[in-house]
Order: sequence, then C-alpha cells, then structure tokens
Amino acid sequence: MDNALPKQAILVVNAMSRRGADVFEDARDKLVAAGVDLLEAHAVTEPEKMDGTIKDAIAKAPMVIVGGGDGSLSTNVDFFVGKDTVFAVLPLGTANSFARTLTIGTDLDAAIDVIANGRRKRIDLGVIDGDYFANAAALGLSPMIADTVPHKLKRYLGMVGYLIWAVRCAFKFRPFRLRVTTEDGAVHKVWATEARIANGRYHGGVELVEDQRIDSGDIVIQAVTGKSLLGLAWSWFATLFKLSGRERTTTEWRGRKLLLEARPRQKISIDGEIAAKTPVTVEVARGAIEVAAPRD
Repeated sequence: MDNALPKQAILVVNAMSRRGADVFEDARDKLVAAGVDLLEAHAVTEPEKMDGTIKDAIAKAPMVIVGGGDGSLSTNVDFFVGKDTVFAVLPLGTANSFARTLTIGTDLDAAIDVIANGRRKRIDLGVIDGDYFANAAALGLSPMIADTVPHKLKRYLGMVGYLIWAVRCAFKFRPFRLRVTTEDGAVHKVWATEARIANGRYHGGVELVEDQRIDSGDIVIQAVTGKSLLGLAWSWFATLFKLSGRERTTTEWRGRKLLLEARPRQKISIDGEIAAKTPVTVEVARGAIEVAAPRD
C-alpha cells in the first residue's frame, strides 16, 4: 500500500524522560518482535547529544522512532521537516499530549502496534518565530509551572506532581493583557490567565482545543479570558469533565498566521519546555512532516 510504513527504523530514546530508561530494552525487544527491523537502538543519557543522534538517524533510516516526553519530541521535530523520513512516536513522558493528538494514546504496546502496522500520515506543525513545534504551546500559568517544577517531582509523581506545583505557583501568578492580530489586520484585546497555541487538541494531557485537527491547515490561539485564577481552574475542570458551557470560558482565533503580544511580556512553553517570549508570530506549516499513525 502507498501509505505503508517502512519496516526498517532506528530507535532513539531520551533516557532522561519519565519512563525512558526504564522501558528502553523492553521497547526495543517488542519492536523487533512486532516485525520492525531496527538498524540501531540508542538510549541517550546526555540530553545535549539527543539532537545529533536523531539527525544522524534521519540520514540513515526511512523511519526514526523517538521515545520521550512532549518536550523531547517537539525539540527534535524540526529535523524531519523537508525529509522523507517518517517520524514515529513512543510516548514515555508525563502528559504525552502529542501521542494523544495522533490517537496513539499513552500505552507502550499500542504505540508499538502503530509503528509496526500503522500508516504514513502527513501532518501540520506549528511555528513560533521560525521554531517548529509538534502539538501545543502556552503562556500564563503553564509556563510558570514548566519553568520551575523540580525534575524529581515531575519524574516520580507525574501529573500529580504538576498539580502540587501548580497550586504553589498560583500564589505568585498575575493575569495579563493579551493582544491578537489576525491575518486581516483585525486586533483583538482581552484579559487572560492562560493562552494556548494549538496545532493539536491536547495540552497537559487534557483535550483543551476540541475542534482542532493536526492536518487542518490552521493554527489556533485559545485564551482563558478574565482575571480570576478560580476562573482558570473552572475552565480546566469544565473542559476535563466535558461540562456544558465550557466553551464560554475561552475565546479562540484561527488562521494561517497570527501575531501574539502580551502585557506584561510572557514566557512561552512549547510542548512543556520554555522556548520563547512574547511578542511572537505564530504560523502553521501545512503538511510539514510524515508520522506513523493508526490505520483507523
């Protein structure tokens, strides 16, 4: 079939991700058992060597399997742009939002089944000032948490650790004035406690931007409007449990290119890693890479 995945691949796992070191050997053995011909397999224990290992793998193999959290995946997605190499995902992080967006889920065996029996799918990437990202970026309380959460708390407690740290950060957080300029030149100003820049539907492991598709050809900015942190908490709660009226807690703008500004200036976390600061130009790179996706 034209959209069949390659059988040869190289496995690169970020051993510093939440489950990376623990499941590397198991994942390698299960991939081979599922019929994937692994040309090489690397467990990278020094984060600064991840980029070079993946670039080298892209030059050698028709498919590169990257194991790690959302930060690891998004940081390295740039290298696949303009290449024929398929990007395959092993979700080994805390939230695994990108894997959820791809409908792979968070189960290791399910992800391996997709890599062995799935299909090639061309998807969009988000772009912030020329930097590609896979799933979602955020400004507001989320970057404050991402920038300060202790690694051990995140590694050993996962989402619970994030929630504990979120309560601590909330006492220091202040709302901000958000300004969005759309493609037609229209300027929109709102008070916000959080804003998401969404290429995919999930952020922090929660489906927050329900009407976004990873091949829509658009990028979405979604703001939780108002000045109240209780309002932000309610918005998350209502969205998590799919309560009616949850869409009234947010405002969205959609397009191929948007200008995003904030006062005071805000740090931006890109798939969980602090990587930019407002003001920024937000764009979509349509059909930028091919990924391993489920057949259904």
